[in-house]
Amino acid sequence: MADRVRYRLRIYGKVQGVFFRKYAQMTAQSLGLGGLVRNEPDGSVYAEVEGPPEAVENFIRWAHRGSPAAQVAHVEVEKNLAPLSETTFSIR
Repeated sequence: MADRVRYRLRIYGKVQGVFFRKYAQMTAQSLGLGGLVRNEPDGSVYAEVEGPPEAVENFIRWAHRGSPAAQVAHVEVEKNLAPLSETTFSIR
């Protein structure tokens, strides 16, 4: 199994204006993940996360709940992106 994976997520629901990106950053940092998170024009949130497979899966589980005020309706996950060796997680 790969020691690092990178996944792309699209999170739908009430996920903008509820500190979703800040909580995503805090969660990713606590799991030792790199990547990014940003709001999309359609109201969804886009994220890429990279790190050990188990930590990335933990982030995906968190994304299904989101920040305390979020109401996540659906999460799309695209796996098997090429890792970029990112070690920091940024809000864009």
